[in-house]
This record gives sequence, C-alpha cells and structure tokens, in this order.
Amino acid sequence: MLNHDKSRALFERAQRALAGGVSSEFRKGNAPHPLVYMRAHGARLVDADENEYLDFALSQGPIVLGHSHPEVLAAVERASRDGQLYAALHLAEIELAEKLQEIIPCAELVRFSASGSEANHAALRVARAVTGRHKFIRFEGHYHGWFDNVAFGINGASLEALGPREAPIPLPWTQGLPPNARDEFILLPWNDLAPVEQTVAQHHDDIAAIITEPIMCNTGCIEPETGYLEGLRALCDHYGIALIFDEVITGFRVHLGGAQAFYGVTPDLAVFAKAMANGYPISAIVGKRRWMQPIAEGRVIHAGTANAGNPSVAAAKATIEVMQRERVHDKLHRLGKRLQAGLREAARETGHDVLVQGPGPVLNLAFTSLPCARDMRDTLAFDKAKLGRFVYGLQEEGVRILSRGTWYLSAAHTEADVDFAVRAARKVLAAMHE
Repeated sequence: MLNHDKSRALFERAQRALAGGVSSEFRKGNAPHPLVYMRAHGARLVDADENEYLDFALSQGPIVLGHSHPEVLAAVERASRDGQLYAALHLAEIELAEKLQEIIPCAELVRFSASGSEANHAALRVARAVTGRHKFIRFEGHYHGWFDNVAFGINGASLEALGPREAPIPLPWTQGLPPNARDEFILLPWNDLAPVEQTVAQHHDDIAAIITEPIMCNTGCIEPETGYLEGLRALCDHYGIALIFDEVITGFRVHLGGAQAFYGVTPDLAVFAKAMANGYPISAIVGKRRWMQPIAEGRVIHAGTANAGNPSVAAAKATIEVMQRERVHDKLHRLGKRLQAGLREAARETGHDVLVQGPGPVLNLAFTSLPCARDMRDTLAFDKAKLGRFVYGLQEEGVRILSRGTWYLSAAHTEADVDFAVRAARKVLAAMHE
C-alpha cells in the first residue's frame, strides 16, 4: 500500500480553509480522502508523498497533449509577457477564432468564454432569442454545467425515483434551486428518437432548442445509436429548433472538429472547452451565422471580463497546432482501442463481468453483466461499490482514473503505459476476489 500521510494531513488543513476541503465537488472522489498533487509532466502526476501515478484522469479530460507540454508552456509564457489580460480585442483571439472556423463544421461565428457552464448558458439564451420560444429539451444523464436550469436529471438513485421512461421526473441535483428552474426544460431519455419526436410534435411552439452531449461522456461514455443524431437534426430542421451539441468533453478529444465532425452531423450551435487549451481555462460558443447573429448585433448579451485572456488563447492556439501537426487523434483512438481490449481481456481472465465502452480517446469501465448501455437508466445496473474498490485499487498500483470509471488518453501516453495500466487492472481485479 502507498503512503498517503502528507496528503491526509494537507487535506485536513484544507478543510479548515476551503469549504469541504476542495474547490469543486468532483474533487472529493479519492478514497479514503483526496490526494494532494504537487507536480505533473507528460502522462504522470506526483503527490505530496512523492507517489507517482500514471494519469488517465487528465484533469477531468482537458490534458489532451499531456501535462506541462513544452510548446503550450512556451506559448503561454510569450503571451503573458505581453500582458495577462486586456479585456479587449487582440490579434491572437482573432487568429484562434479563424482556426475554429477552419476546423469545426458549424463554426461560422465564434465567441469565447471562460468555462463550459457559461458557454452552454449563452447557447440556450441565443436559441430563445432566435426562436422566440422559451423551453428546451435535455436528456437524462447529460451534464451541461452547474447552473440552475440544467441542474436536474443528471443522476438517479433508482428507476422508481426517475419515474416512467416516457415522462421522466426531473430530480434536482442540488439544493438551492429556484422552483421555476424546472419549468425551463423538458427532460427525456437519451438515444431513443420516438419520445423526442412525440414531444416535439406536441410542444414545438414552446421549444427553442434540443441540447445534447453527442456522446454521453459524463454517464457511462455512451455513444449515440445509429441514426439518432441525424434524427435530432431532422427534427430541428423541420420545426425551426436549435440543435445544440455540448462538446465540452468531445471537442478536440474524439476529433479535431469535435463529435460533429466525427459523426458527420452538424448542429446549429456547439460549446467547446476542456481539451481546447490543454488545461488552460477557455471555452467557446460556436455556431451558424443565423444563430450567432443576435450575439454579433448585441441583441443577446454575452460578456465576461476574463473571456479570451491572453494565456488561455495562446494555449489553445498551441494545442491545436500540435494536434494538427502530430495527428494526435489517430494516436488517441489507437491507444484507446488497445486499452479497451486489454481491460476486457483482464476482466475475462479474472472472472469479472465488465462493460468497457466509448469511442477510444475517452472510455468507461463499469461492473455489470449488461452487454451494452444505451442511456442513463441502464447505468443504474452498474455496481458502483465494486467500481469504487477497483478505482482505489488502481490508485494504490499507481494508476489514476476518474471515480466514475472513466479513462482519458493523451498524446503523452505510450503503448507501454497502456500495457502497464492493463497489468495493474488485472492485478486489482484478481485481488477483488480475495
């Protein structure tokens, strides 16, 4: 077992100053306490006790090139010397927007923000302004940030609590939500076109947008059924509804142009963040000119002092340049498939029923006998207690993944790293029978 005495002491200290000892709820995932990290390089992290970890959590996904990538750091240093924040238009911001126009199918116009949550908020505001309608459709298990009107239906304790599939109960994710927040949206199960078609046919006069993760990365890493995204596209075209892709995770991870390029389905609006700048805080709302025009004309207010800050823009430009030059996504898919195959074989050899799914650059491992999962309700059959033991066991073997069983790949990972992780998983799985 690894020694975590310094991490434990520092977490106790943190709890006396930071609410809950962390700056985001998702950082409480390590058992029996969060670890405190001191430095990272490439595919590895080092904690306060000098334990080294092969990192497949990658800061919840943004570190697509690897930690402390030299070209990104050099670009950030150059930009910072010229000024950390102008809060005004600058050349690099224009150049980055032009690059996004070049590589993202729907990006006729671009606006930069600081986080995915606020960019999603802006996309919904734009959809309401263009259509004159007020509701939006969203799906069970999809995460679009932590703002009030999307803080429902993200998870569920039981099928009974979720209610009937054709009319899900929008369970609140947090306390402190205003009662009228649930009136802004209609919640539906994902990956099933029939209830969407029925709902839109009945309520299209009220529906401004359909917002979806093109891959349900936050819950099981579930890909869309064949024809599903195309069906949403056709519905939105027919009824004049905005189709919004939340590409906070999928953007710059599954394809340089996002999931919309990967699957060949172009939304009206899309939100990018995370892997866009290899860990520096930036997001973008991009879209077709018709939908972005209210922002362009100032009829829809979109603002933010930190939007398009110099270091973040420089990091994004450098990250995209490296991804293009080195064909990073070919490597991410190849390594992801190797990792998936290895994890499945390790589970088979050790007698565990697992489901490993996802496109490759991001994937998920769950303990279940289900042959596949196609929506959030299927994930309720996952054995979360067993997963918790597995995640903690991997940590003690020097491999870090997300507590929900999600693995991310980076350009810094090698085939040897993947094979090391598979051997660690096999060892942990075997010990779980003891």
